[in-house]
Amino acid sequence: MASSIVLLLLLIALALLSVSANLVSIDCGSSDSYTDENSIKWVGDDDFVQNGKSQVVQTTNGVSHVMGTLRVFSTRKKNCYSIKAEKGSQFLVRASFYYGNYDKKSAPPSFDLQLDGNYWDTIQTSADGVVYDEVIYITKGDSIELCLAQTQPNQLPFISAIEIRGLASEMYNHVDSEYAMLLTRRVAYGATEAIRYPSDDFDRIWDAVEVGNGLVKVTTDAQTIDTSVPDQPPVAAFQYGITTSKTSEAILLVTDLPPVEVPIYIIMYFSEVTVLDSTQTRSFEIYIDGKSHFDPIVPVYGSVVEMSITNISASSNTSFSLVATSDSTLPPLINAMEVYYVSGPITDGTDSKDVAGLATLQDKFSILQKWTGDPCLPSPFTWDWVNCSADDTPRVTALYLSGFGLSGQLPEFSSLDALQTMDLHNNSLSGSIPDFLGTLPNLKQLNLADNKLSGPIPTTISNNNKLKLVSSGNPNLCASGGSCKTIVDNSGGPSSGSSSKKKSSKLPLILGIAIPAFFVFWVIVVIFVCAMSQSKRRRAAAIAATNAGQNGSASMPNGLPPQGAPMNPQMLGKFGEVMMNQFAGNDEDQGTPEQGTPEQIRNQQVEERPLQY
Repeated sequence: MASSIVLLLLLIALALLSVSANLVSIDCGSSDSYTDENSIKWVGDDDFVQNGKSQVVQTTNGVSHVMGTLRVFSTRKKNCYSIKAEKGSQFLVRASFYYGNYDKKSAPPSFDLQLDGNYWDTIQTSADGVVYDEVIYITKGDSIELCLAQTQPNQLPFISAIEIRGLASEMYNHVDSEYAMLLTRRVAYGATEAIRYPSDDFDRIWDAVEVGNGLVKVTTDAQTIDTSVPDQPPVAAFQYGITTSKTSEAILLVTDLPPVEVPIYIIMYFSEVTVLDSTQTRSFEIYIDGKSHFDPIVPVYGSVVEMSITNISASSNTSFSLVATSDSTLPPLINAMEVYYVSGPITDGTDSKDVAGLATLQDKFSILQKWTGDPCLPSPFTWDWVNCSADDTPRVTALYLSGFGLSGQLPEFSSLDALQTMDLHNNSLSGSIPDFLGTLPNLKQLNLADNKLSGPIPTTISNNNKLKLVSSGNPNLCASGGSCKTIVDNSGGPSSGSSSKKKSSKLPLILGIAIPAFFVFWVIVVIFVCAMSQSKRRRAAAIAATNAGQNGSASMPNGLPPQGAPMNPQMLGKFGEVMMNQFAGNDEDQGTPEQGTPEQIRNQQVEERPLQY
């Protein structure tokens, strides 16, 4: 007997532990941990988000402590919280927003809410009240990614609280697991205050609804109520109910559905509040737009009847009512109701291979960890440094990481096999170029310029005629199988980082040839001048001898200089000037570098990615 009691207590403890393990409550903008008045443990959000700024509200208006802080996001197209979750499990996710004039502008913003790469809702916050959105869905990954996206200029997204609640797999199973259920209304009719944990093990919030418009509040006298129906409502939701004063009056139900028709999932809960005598009957039908669609409902005392409405579309203009049957002696009765509309199919997200490859890059380069959530979805809100395909399951087709301050060696990310463009220039990447880059089947452009890469270019790249490589500005990089004095890009020309070295290396050879030739030339010139001078002197002597006999000591004819006069130095100087100018011209031709700054050359080689919004 004692062992049985111990076993029972152990099972109860395990059950409570499993429930509490499924309650994750995040106080956004706070760094504190605490337990609130509902015995719910809250933690700060530092471990779940990379960006944003913590703010304190200016007005509280009697809201709970958790609404006193928030986190606001002023950068990036979207910012995401990442919460670990078991893949394939069903969760309730609730996001709460309390503006509280935190920015002293009295201008509550509007923005989009996203979940696992799917559009969730557009949030219009309130100046003085709490706004919350709730969704039930089955996860496709091992985490829940809740993102906020700015959609209007100067309207910054913010969030006050995130609550994750694990649900039993048999709950809400009338909706396919490929779809999400978005809450519009959950009420406990006649309740005096909202019902939630610990009264509801799953911490669903059942709003209390005031009785009005001719409705009558009733209280159950049942000591126990069996709530073992598929969606497991809390017992507290059946302490009260509403009815009408006579059978001829119907109960009109408010659904808070959107103004356009959407697929719906509505669950109504009924429990008789008293024991009926033999003359009493309570029987009624659900009418939609004035027509009965279901068999009559007969509530049971001490138990719960659950009725689900699904596989139809409705809007805020659709009327739902409870109408007594002709043989009923008592008016209709209802205790609680949940109203959801059904989303479109939940995306599988970006291809898992690409997600894994991007995660490898983020593990290596911490600056990239600031981007979270789905890399490609929703499509207007891709990560700033990726491009994606338009497929139902998108692929990452480009990486634009120029100037991100990346340093160290590139990791292996060959799973990103849909890449067509990779721009990694203007970083501080070091080490060798990985071989796998040349084996990516779709890669057409690879820009590694202006890094600190070294070693030979892999043959997988140099032999890939479909791949255009830009590798300038890596002084220690060399062509495949060659020395590191010359780098040749697949684009067909020498890289700007080595062209000046290649040309300047010819200068010693040029000088070695030019200088001896210069001296040989002048030796020939001197010999020639001396020979001509000697010849002229002999001829002059002969003429002088002849003229001496004729003219005596007359002056020399034809302007010839006297014997022994030196050559005109201007003539010799002209020869030297011509030769020096010729040599200088050859030297300048050999040593002139490519024109333009490295930035201008790089801008001609690389087409910049357009800014996307």
